[in-house]
Amino acid sequence: MLARLAVDAVLDKKAEEVVVMDMQAVSSIVDYFVLCTGNSDNQIKAIQESVEEHLRKEAQERPWHREGQEHRQWVLLDYIDLVVHIFDRERRAFYDLERLWNDAPHELITSAQADIEMLR
Repeated sequence: MLARLAVDAVLDKKAEEVVVMDMQAVSSIVDYFVLCTGNSDNQIKAIQESVEEHLRKEAQERPWHREGQEHRQWVLLDYIDLVVHIFDRERRAFYDLERLWNDAPHELITSAQADIEMLR
């Protein structure tokens, strides 16, 4: 599953506050959001590259659309059924997608967590 691969990729680059949101019941456009926070422009770029490389190698998938690469405050990778949001801390707090989509089931993922219940 793409969301699981994306989670592995962001955790590989030490992303923080990783959240998987199951959007299937609340959106007809996307199945899953993966949200995470990077601490610097360089880390955000590394997380983005890790997601793209991991999904390309493991699932032969490339993003349909990308946004935010220039400023690296909020990078969005759209894989149609999956959207990966990579935020800096300020943008993550400002847009607060977990609150905006609070009716979507979501799960906070820790780096020590081996399985993701929502994605089983």
